[in-house]
Amino acid sequence: MRALSLPRPVRDANAGAGGPGDLGPLPDWDLTDLYAAPDAPEVARDLAFVEKACADFAARYEGKLSELDSEGLLACVRAYEDIERVGGRLMSFAGLRYYQNTMDGERAQFLQNLQEKVTDYTNSLVFFTLELNRLPDETLDALIAANADLARYKPVFERMRAMRPYQLSDELEKFLHDQSSVGAAAWNKLFDETMAGLAFQPEGEDEMPLEACLNLLTEQDRSKREAAARELARVFGANIKLFSRVHNTLAKEKEIEDRWRKMPTPQTGRHLANHVEPEVVEALRNAVVAAYPKLSHRYYELKRKWLGLDVLEVWDRNAPLPMEDTRVVGWDDARATVLDAYSAFAPEMAEIAEPFFQKGWIDAGVKPGKAPGAFAHPTVTDAHPYVMLNYLGKPRDVMTLAHELGHGVHQVLAAGQGELLSQTPLTLAETASVFGEMLTFRKLLDNARDDAQKKVLLAGKVEDMINTVVRQIAFYDFECKLHEARRGGELTPEDINALWMSVQAESLGPAFTFMEGYETFWSYIPHFVHSPFYVYAYAFGDGLVNALYAVYEEGDPAFQEKYFEMLKAGGSKHHKALLAPFGLDASDPTFWDKGLSMISGFIDELEAMEG
Repeated sequence: MRALSLPRPVRDANAGAGGPGDLGPLPDWDLTDLYAAPDAPEVARDLAFVEKACADFAARYEGKLSELDSEGLLACVRAYEDIERVGGRLMSFAGLRYYQNTMDGERAQFLQNLQEKVTDYTNSLVFFTLELNRLPDETLDALIAANADLARYKPVFERMRAMRPYQLSDELEKFLHDQSSVGAAAWNKLFDETMAGLAFQPEGEDEMPLEACLNLLTEQDRSKREAAARELARVFGANIKLFSRVHNTLAKEKEIEDRWRKMPTPQTGRHLANHVEPEVVEALRNAVVAAYPKLSHRYYELKRKWLGLDVLEVWDRNAPLPMEDTRVVGWDDARATVLDAYSAFAPEMAEIAEPFFQKGWIDAGVKPGKAPGAFAHPTVTDAHPYVMLNYLGKPRDVMTLAHELGHGVHQVLAAGQGELLSQTPLTLAETASVFGEMLTFRKLLDNARDDAQKKVLLAGKVEDMINTVVRQIAFYDFECKLHEARRGGELTPEDINALWMSVQAESLGPAFTFMEGYETFWSYIPHFVHSPFYVYAYAFGDGLVNALYAVYEEGDPAFQEKYFEMLKAGGSKHHKALLAPFGLDASDPTFWDKGLSMISGFIDELEAMEG
């Protein structure tokens, strides 16, 4: 069931992007489609609805689910869905306002107060999942068979019942729900507010926030990149005890809950939430790690030669190529580039994306206190998604716009499924976003004016794919090691640093050396805090899209129609059912090799250009 919680970043905030210059007017969010203001009467009205609806739901259904016929269970599910929709609107509004300025005390207070109230009210709903999971399989199957409208919710029931082996007593489940707002959610807020409040001042620069400092890692001037990297290390190092405390506490809290639930691994909960089999994720992870030498190791050796260096330092990882165009991409050009690429694939795709630009559904500028990175938040199905960027005008920012708009299009199309079925598992949630990036990249490549520009575009795409696949699997391995090590006791900052460095050299390869201080760079990755083990979804999505794009290039005349049907399905189908129309199967061990071969093929092209 969908959690009523903060929006989560869905993009690697790791490689900052952007540059100075006149970007043109950048859009801000207009949140009035949710509520006019925190003190708007509709906020109080909807909060009162959630309180009463939760109490009424419990009074009507608690202890009685086993007595319901198919019509009664359908009415119960729809009542639950109504509560999620209204509660989700409240929490989306509060969360989005907060992410616009995490340093604003009023916004933080409004969010916390609302979160506590919604958590308190929805505590009376905890019984629903517990009682439904206690129904015998034959009873639920008979109810579903008797009612086509109820049968629509079968995927929801299946995901809920996947948790049956790990379900605790009703009392314990209610306790865990009740204390959630002062547990992980509170540590998440501490992390967000600390990150937003950090100040960086690389040598020769004015004071700046994290996003702007990360941006300097993509500067042509190597001395600026080095100064930024050393300043990042200095500030992270000065705060490393706090970040270690956040990670230690969250990992221990997770270990305690997993132990009580008898989860076999720390990753089990994520796999269940993603509706993906552990062996599929393991096959993905193993395929990527085995491919490190022919992907990242090979590419970074090429980059080392292009930059004319004996060895690459960490501040060279996202450096532009010497021949790269340093032109700043204005907002209007970025918009036109992405919409043209979308329209060339299918006019409907551009039509769905257009309102994001016209109606205040994008917040693009870098502002004091604003959360770093980028995300697309679906809000609720009777509203629309919102996209957050930190747009600074580099080509990578254009790709990030294409990525997040892909999420937005997906979320708009899936909304027809309703609250409980529209939420796409993370492994499939990256499909439209990565596909949108690929469309934009291909459009740019087709329009390249010469081989030099084509080389820059290919190299940029390879770097993005390495960041999406190789780097995210390295992140996943780091998390696996972190949670395993935490089971043995409290970890010092030095312990966590060592775990981080153990995956960096392996994934990046022998072209790199690592400056003192780089060992602390795990500390600012938001996914480790907000969504443990989220990161493999990026690699899953990239591999899946590479395979999908190969089918598209083969000229399937019905591809666009099947693609839109896949997006409209939201979370109503398993990945096997969604990919079957394209002749693809992610559980096939060779599936991931197909996706990785596309990255390898791009590197082949780059090597051929050297000849």
